[in-house]
Amino acid sequence: MIAHWVVKSTRRSELIDWYGRVFGARVVHDDGQVTFLTWDGESHRLAVVSVPTVFRYLFPLAKLRRKMLGLDHIAFTVPTLEGLLEDYVRLRKQGIRPVWAINHGPTISLYYEDPDGTRLEFQVENFPTPEETAEFFAGDEFAENPIGVNIDPDYLLSQLRNGATQELLRRREAGVRPGRKIVANKKTLNFKTL
Repeated sequence: MIAHWVVKSTRRSELIDWYGRVFGARVVHDDGQVTFLTWDGESHRLAVVSVPTVFRYLFPLAKLRRKMLGLDHIAFTVPTLEGLLEDYVRLRKQGIRPVWAINHGPTISLYYEDPDGTRLEFQVENFPTPEETAEFFAGDEFAENPIGVNIDPDYLLSQLRNGATQELLRRREAGVRPGRKIVANKKTLNFKTL
């Protein structure tokens, strides 16, 4: 389990607000240079170290670094599909939308980016046990499409609310609206999703 992570940013206030909206984070310490945030029983989950705003102008492409090098994203498991989709609705109402929604096969995942471009994945497991997930990884379906199928979270939510079974909703194409083209595997990758 991740205890915490630390980011350096010229956008301290924006990050505090964003993580407050996403996780319900609250400030537990702020001395103007470093801000500690938490949203559960841990003393701190995230620290934001302030760097001078001039760095934003000295390194204008720094937000794109993740697309090429270093840490790509941090993933968080949500216990239920309902929880994942209700969080999606809550965040959408606050203007926070995923940059990528995909059924990878082992998981259904929604990716969000904070104001600095740090990517967070919120996922729900598609299989009830690690053994079943391992079987999927070893199977032909995953070998043929290790990335997954882009999904529409609003469509998936409407099916859930209309009584579709969990088994049906966890199928890779379940989140694709009827009549829409299925975007799968490497075709899911573009500048926004990378």
